[in-house]
Order: sequence, then structure tokens, then C-alpha cells
Amino acid sequence: MGVSIGFISATTKELNRAEREPSWADAYHYELYDSEPFPLSDRPHGGPDKAFAGLQFLLDETDVRLDFLMDGFQILEDGTLFGWTAEQIESVAGQLRATPWEQLAVHYDPEQMTKEDVYPNTWRFDPDSELAWLERAYEELVAFFTQAADRGYGAFMSFSF
Repeated sequence: MGVSIGFISATTKELNRAEREPSWADAYHYELYDSEPFPLSDRPHGGPDKAFAGLQFLLDETDVRLDFLMDGFQILEDGTLFGWTAEQIESVAGQLRATPWEQLAVHYDPEQMTKEDVYPNTWRFDPDSELAWLERAYEELVAFFTQAADRGYGAFMSFSF
């Protein structure tokens, strides 16, 4: 299990309703993931899953203005579901597309990440493998934001812990 973050695209209409009716949003968000087939062809979705804190560590050293735990608007009071507007998705997508992985990778510091207890704090065990894991998570994140922005979507962001 563990702590993870996931995104699934949402329309502006859905996000507006979610703000007004959090209990509806909770159930609807679950339905999106429980749909047959999953994922729905018009619903981009993606991580960063458990890599969010490692990616945040790297992103904080760049010009990308993305804070997984602070951006978006809170939908559920328990902090497990957030909404991101189409404008936010488009802005972040542009920043991510302009930031190649190599620009983040130069900031990878397994010793510092271990010292700072960056979740999931596995950086010292196999640093090369962990860097490759972060790269895959970043590629998935860029793909999600790009696809959602290209289709004019906002997003639901789930934070499970």
C-alpha cells in the first residue's frame, strides 16, 4: 500500500459539481476508476503514484511551478480528493513539456533525499534503479498532463495514505 497520488481527467462541469457536492465527487471519482473498460478512452489518467515526493524533490530545483500537495482545490475535507482546473492542467502541461527529464535528473541526490526522508525513502538501496523509476513516473506525469490539456480537461487528484 503506502502513500500515493493519482490523476484522472475531469470536465469543468464535473469539477464545479464536485466543489458544491463533495459526497457526489467521492462516489463519481470512484466510478471513473471502476468503469468498464478502464480507462475510458476519453479519460487520460496517470501517476505519479508513490513517486510524487521524489519527483517533488527534483521539481523544486527547476522552474516548474508544481506542488502536488498544495496545488488544486480541496474537495474532500479529509484531504484525499482535490480538483485541478483545466487552466491549471494546461499551465502545468506547458511547464512539464518544456522541462526534459535530464533537467530534473541532474538534481537527483540519493544521499540528500535519504537524509531528508523523502518518501518512500528507498533512495540509498539501489540509487540507479530508483532514478529509472522516477524517470518512468515523470514520463507518465508529462503524458497525463499533456493529454488532459490537449483535450481541455481539468482533473481529480486522489491522495491516498
